[in-house]
Amino acid sequence: MEEPRDSTQMVKIEQAARILQAGDVVAMPTETVYGLAGDASRDDAVVKIFETKSRPRFNPLIVHCATIEMVETIAMFPPLARKLADKYWPGPLTMVLPKHVGAPLSDLVTAGLDTVAVRMPKHDMARTLIEKAGFPVAAPSANPSGKLSPTTAQHVLDGFDGRVPVLEGGPSVEGVESTIVAVQDDQLILLRPGTISRDDLAAATGRPVLDPEDKTIKAPGMLLSHYAPNATVRLNADECLDGEAALNFGNSKLRSKVATLNLSPSGDLAEAARHLFSCLRELDRPDIRTIAVAPISTAGLGEAINDRLRRAAADRS
Repeated sequence: MEEPRDSTQMVKIEQAARILQAGDVVAMPTETVYGLAGDASRDDAVVKIFETKSRPRFNPLIVHCATIEMVETIAMFPPLARKLADKYWPGPLTMVLPKHVGAPLSDLVTAGLDTVAVRMPKHDMARTLIEKAGFPVAAPSANPSGKLSPTTAQHVLDGFDGRVPVLEGGPSVEGVESTIVAVQDDQLILLRPGTISRDDLAAATGRPVLDPEDKTIKAPGMLLSHYAPNATVRLNADECLDGEAALNFGNSKLRSKVATLNLSPSGDLAEAARHLFSCLRELDRPDIRTIAVAPISTAGLGEAINDRLRRAAADRS
């Protein structure tokens, strides 16, 4: 495990649990990306998450739980949701479920909605931290809002200039945020693609997975401009223009005089997902104004990769 360059804010699990119990925030590892965790029941803790990230408060947060029993204290569990939980939890799947009336949650977590986004992370250290804290934690990605998501402890330290304590848990093995699916009226609605694909969800349940008709923000990751480097991102490029950096996939042949990287030379989508944010981060240099990205398949996990790239490329004016 690579030692972070700034270890002054590195904490152990017991310290991290005490920080959460005191109503403060700590960055924790998950299998998807590092999350900025706070007590999901306390307004003051959730406000610290929003303030630390400079995140819009109309954007709901994912609540992370250590066990099914913990999930059941805050959300109702229809049979379709239980089927998905049996298949994919713990793991990179977030479900938007009806919130229990009187659930011990800050209204800021749900943005005033009558639903709550919940998941059980696969990362052992994350679940252990939540168990030691003794309550569900709200945990969006541990980065300034709209910027590239962190997949290492060093990314967190760099993003917040060492101001946030970090529980080191190694690099994230998935590399992109969890799939988010709303379970409502016996239907599945895909709100954000992730490593568990639309086809995976359909196969696990025997139900079609629909797109949302209502585009209002009901879950994290639905803002049009998101996951963005400082550089402009140009998609589906077949050549590099003067001064552009190149981000290839598979056997694509983009060439740049400035910098050239490949998400996966073998064309493996899982490898590309793991490398996506770290490659964008590496190319996000002061001397690079635009990153040209080669076409990437939209099949399976490719839907999630292209979703993050579209949001990275969205107009921020």
